[in-house]
Amino acid sequence: MNHPVQPFPADRAARYRAAGHWRGETFPALLRRVADEDGDRIAVVGGTTRWSYAEMAARAHRTAAGLLAMGLHPGDRVLVQMPNIPETLQVVWALFAAGLLPVYALPAHRRTEVAHFLTRSDARAYVIPDRADGFDYRPLARDLRANLSGLEHVIVVGEAEEFIALDALNGDPATLPADPDPQSVAFLQISGGSTGLSKLIPRTHDDYIYSLRESARICGLTPDSRYLAALPVAHNFTMSSPGWLGAQYAGATVVLAPRPAPDVCFRLIRDEGVTIAALVPPLAMLWIDAARIMKPDLSSLAVLQVGGAKFPSEAAKRVRPALGCEVQQVFGMAEGLVNYTRLGDPDDIVTGTQGRPISPDDEVMITDDAGHPVPDGTPGNLLTRGPYTINAYHNDAAANARSFTADGFYRTGDIVVRGPGGYLTVQGRATDHINRAGEKISAEEIEDHLLAHPAVFDAVVVSVPDPALGERSCAFVQPRGEAPKPTAIRRWMAEREIAAFKIPDEIRFVDGFATTAVGKISRKELRARLRASIEELS
Repeated sequence: MNHPVQPFPADRAARYRAAGHWRGETFPALLRRVADEDGDRIAVVGGTTRWSYAEMAARAHRTAAGLLAMGLHPGDRVLVQMPNIPETLQVVWALFAAGLLPVYALPAHRRTEVAHFLTRSDARAYVIPDRADGFDYRPLARDLRANLSGLEHVIVVGEAEEFIALDALNGDPATLPADPDPQSVAFLQISGGSTGLSKLIPRTHDDYIYSLRESARICGLTPDSRYLAALPVAHNFTMSSPGWLGAQYAGATVVLAPRPAPDVCFRLIRDEGVTIAALVPPLAMLWIDAARIMKPDLSSLAVLQVGGAKFPSEAAKRVRPALGCEVQQVFGMAEGLVNYTRLGDPDDIVTGTQGRPISPDDEVMITDDAGHPVPDGTPGNLLTRGPYTINAYHNDAAANARSFTADGFYRTGDIVVRGPGGYLTVQGRATDHINRAGEKISAEEIEDHLLAHPAVFDAVVVSVPDPALGERSCAFVQPRGEAPKPTAIRRWMAEREIAAFKIPDEIRFVDGFATTAVGKISRKELRARLRASIEELS
């Protein structure tokens, strides 16, 4: 079995320890601490369930012992594909306490992705709900266990049928192992998967706890905070920026939303006194529009975080008028580096940038395509290394050769501009740039202009092969009400005094956009759809 590792060079590891970034904390010790310090406080709210920290820890410890009694051993991997319910937190904390390594899958993943995660991670067990959002996970698990020899155990929350019920795992916490090495791998996260199937990202106790501890501090979390997990809890953004793990590090309450829909979340914000929530940009824009109509009571909400993809400045400006709270932009990646606008930053920073790094030891390098550093204010490729950025993917030599430099910098694939104070403005993914007759155009820049149009609800710009230009631009526009004429949009964009080559060559109107498992716009899907439609007409 190929055990996950994430070695940091000795000189850098020593520097991170000396700086106090790495404190030798582990997740099992973190669970014990919050149970001791905040035992009577409510740890999690989900549906009609409300667990205190003491109850959550007790459940997790009994489950952990049950997992080991079942035949799993510290170091084994367990794939977790669970919705936003309290039992998900119970399972994750149980795996940590047992010395087992969670491997996270999103509820929307299906056979192709799940089989990939199980095989690549060598997972011996798989944890699922019986049903979630109308999908029965048990036939999927049945198929996978029949076809993957390494999958030995399936654990089900709910009606287990022939599998193992989570409630049946009720062992003696006295049998739990000693805490792991803080530099050992704590879990395997999944990459964004912008090309092919997602890669697996080994995160250590030391590096990840540093990230969530500092995120909780930057975001002002206290034991009185109430964090709304509206996005899937397995997503890195929802886990650690500051996410539910950062909230629980601070002893705060985590409120789980079964869906991110405005009506569901607005009610939870009102009823549970939610103080901070996190969304991806399309959902944030949906909340903004819904709030104008529904006029909800959001008086407790102090901060709306928006991340996972660039939040256009025109959309960011709408948050406070519509929702009555501060917006905080978050730009990060499951591989490590996370940037935040700080609470209280000037409006132009909050709406116009994606923040600055967590750590003074986050090394950020911005280069041209030849690898040469570019001056601040110039777009370039973002490379980074630091105390919570990985040095290698799990069991993927080809990806490691592409993604990391010889001196350990991670090639993020993002195009950014660094401004005063180290704040980064995302121009897009390297693959989201359009090379039109030699002119490099940022798709995000065009989208930002389109979103300022009063008749545009959302917009995505993609490149299309063109025999004369090399590539031309096409804007998919989701209108707000009746769609304007494309010529009117082009004329309006020209009046904004931008270069003519940035005005979309083609504009198509759509009712909505295909999204990824966490609600991001899938540009890959839109490009494929457009190219297919062109081929049909040619």
